Order: sequence, then C-alpha cells, then structure tokens
Amino acid sequence: MSNKVLLIKPYSAYEREQTPSEDAELTRVERGSPAGEYLRRFWQPVALSSEVGELPMKVRMFGETLVLFRAKNGQLGLLEPHCSHRGTSLEFGICEENGLRCCYHGWLFGVDGTILETPGDPPESTLRHSLCHGAYPVHEYKGLIFGYFGPPALKPEFPIYDSYEHPGDRLVPYYITYPCNWLQVHENVMDPAHAVFLHTRISFSHFADAWGELPEMDFVPTPAGMIYVTTRRWGDNVWVRSNDILLPNLAQVGHVWEDGSTPKEFARVAITRWTTPVDDTTCRIIGWRHFHPDADPRGLADESRCGAESVDFFGQGGNRPYEERQRIPGDYDAQISQRPIAIHALENLTRCDRGVAMLRQLLRRQIRRVAEGGEPTLSPVRSAGLIPTYTHDTVVPVPARGDDREADGALLRAVGKAITDIVVKGPHHEQPDRLQQVRTLIREFAERQRETVA
Repeated sequence: MSNKVLLIKPYSAYEREQTPSEDAELTRVERGSPAGEYLRRFWQPVALSSEVGELPMKVRMFGETLVLFRAKNGQLGLLEPHCSHRGTSLEFGICEENGLRCCYHGWLFGVDGTILETPGDPPESTLRHSLCHGAYPVHEYKGLIFGYFGPPALKPEFPIYDSYEHPGDRLVPYYITYPCNWLQVHENVMDPAHAVFLHTRISFSHFADAWGELPEMDFVPTPAGMIYVTTRRWGDNVWVRSNDILLPNLAQVGHVWEDGSTPKEFARVAITRWTTPVDDTTCRIIGWRHFHPDADPRGLADESRCGAESVDFFGQGGNRPYEERQRIPGDYDAQISQRPIAIHALENLTRCDRGVAMLRQLLRRQIRRVAEGGEPTLSPVRSAGLIPTYTHDTVVPVPARGDDREADGALLRAVGKAITDIVVKGPHHEQPDRLQQVRTLIREFAERQRETVA
C-alpha cells in the first residue's frame, strides 16, 4: 500500500504526517543491498591515473574504504585498508617493486592480495601461504583506473565502446563529487526537459538559446540500455539529439554547446561519465571529456579546466559562492538538493519524466534479476570489436511547412524517428566503417527532405 500523501489544498503542509522512506531497492548501494550487488557486477572507475603516484591513496566505493596503490613495477593494487597482521592502515604503506609494505611490521602485499613477506616471522614460517589479504581486480584505461567489485568468477571482460576510439578524439579524465545518492544524479541524463528550464529559461542560457525550445521527446531502448531523442526546430533546421544510458551507471552526452545552427550528421560524444556510488549518500561523476572539433563546434571547450573536482562547463560542482548558486543554479544544485536520497513517493511525475521512469524500470528489472541469481542482461551488440553507442547531435535543413504548429510537431517527430532508426536500427552495426555509413545515410535522408520541399 502506498504511503504517498497528496496535498491538494493551500497551506496544507501539516497534513503530511510523515515523510515516506526512500526507494531502497534502487538507491541503497552498500554491501548486500540489491542495487549495490547489481552495480558490483560491472567495472567501475575509482580514480584518475594522475592521482596515483608514489604514495598509496585511500578511496571509497559502495560504502567500502580501500587503498589504491601503484607498485614500482607499474602494477596497480586495490586492497582492503587494514593490514592482515595487526590492522594498521595501508594508506601509510610503502610502495615497493611488486607490492605494498605495511609500515608497522613490514608485511608485504602483492597487488592481488597475496602475502609476499612476513619479515617478523622465522624463515621456516608458512603463515603467509595460509592467508590472503582482501583485494579487488584493477584495470587502467586512458587515464582512468577501474575496479571490479563483484564475485571473482563472474568478472566480465572490460568493455570498449566505439566512442572511446573516435578518430582524433582526446579523452581528458575528470571527476566531480556529489553529496547525494547516485541515482538522482545518474537519471538526470534521461531528463531532457531540464535543459529547457534549468539550463536556459530559468536564469540565463548556460549553453545556447536553442536549448530553450521545448523539443519533441521520445525514449528508445537499445541493446545496452536506452537513449532519449529530442527533436527541435531552430529556424529552418531540425536538430535531433540523443544521449545514451549504458546500464547500469554509464552515460554518454553530446555537444554541450551545440546551437542547432549548422547542418551536421552524427556528431559524436562530448562526455563519457559514470555515476559511481561512494556510499548511500555520496556519489561521484567520473569519466572523460572528449576534445575534438566535432564536439566543440563553437570553440568554447577548455581542457585545462578538466581534472579533479573540475570540468569546463557550467553548474557541475559546488565551488561557486552560495548566493550565486541560488541566483543561477546548475545541475549540481538541482540534484543534491533533492535530499541526500531523493524520495520517489513524494514526486509527481509528468509526461516530461517518461525517460526517468523508464530508466528506473530498466534498473529495477536488472537489480531483481541479479538478486534472484540471474546474470545481468542487455548485453550490447559488438561492431568490429567495439560496442556501438548512439549519442549524437544531427542538424538537418528541414523548413517548416506552413504556420501550423501541430503539423510541424508531427514533422519533427517524423524526422526524429527517421534519424533514430538510422542510428539505432541500421544494418551497419557489424561493419568497421559504421561512423561513415551512418553519416552517409543521414545525408541521403536530408537530401530527400530537400527534394520534398522543392
């Protein structure tokens, strides 16, 4: 039975006798929780490579405190924090050639948790052969360090998405810490309506005026998760935009400063980001900013601003003065202020929230599947060794056909569907030149539209 209380009269706050609890199945991530056990089945980024130098680094994931280190031979280890001997924290350990040595009595731990030396014991001691220190597998890729936190026998292959290998792309790592639950940050990617209001109409235009045009919206399942499709008219152009959710907590976002003014086909990813749970009430956006002319059509990007607790576009952290954040709020302010854990029972979702509702349903099905002993599904289709993704910005010249807004809305929906079918359903997924094939098909579609108008 729902514990939701609808308030329907003015000055009726007193009528809400109690605050409902959060949706624990989706939000709680600490050990043994349904969402936490599901998320642990995937590789998760824990740090920037640039942060791990000569000294061990304390990190926190899924409510667990761990110690990340780089041995002098270059190998990375991710260990439980307290020495197996007497409990001293390994954050004070010494990085050696092939492991991490506890500062207290000199026990040496390999990157996989193997106990290599117990120097206080006599030479004939076999203690180190009978114990192993807790450790998680680590993988380093393009400036990010990932850990796998699930059952060792079920460790998946590290996934390589096509957007990681986009020609000419420079991937610059960054992260931002959010003092709130992971889900309310992650699901923002499937809320394109907030770009109209928060980013454009409410205070000032954070990116470009075209974002303030309320788009036609659709939400489409993909082999790896889902995308949103927004289709806007901007003058004689139609701008179709899609962002990806790749289950469970990876998202890809298109051009931040796209303005819909210049025709383009299948311009790719500007941001790849995981929303990683630190604990139930803290999360971190960590990933890459993609730097490429396609992803910065107006020359506004700034690599130098990307790194620890910093990225080069507006409203993504709490480092602005509080009064300024009140007057010109950004994503960070809108998301952390939903409470440490957003309470879904108090929400009143509308048609604009269809993407958020769909994402929650997808996650809930996957969480329950794993909880019942199954394997995560929605495995992606591979293309030439890479996993296809669908984030893009496409702008095609399609003038309005008269002044009838309803008819133009139907035209926008038709254009959005046609472009999306090319991007998601096309016969090009198994071919190495997918990027060029998609762009060619979109150009051919745009040419047919011009012929129709003519």
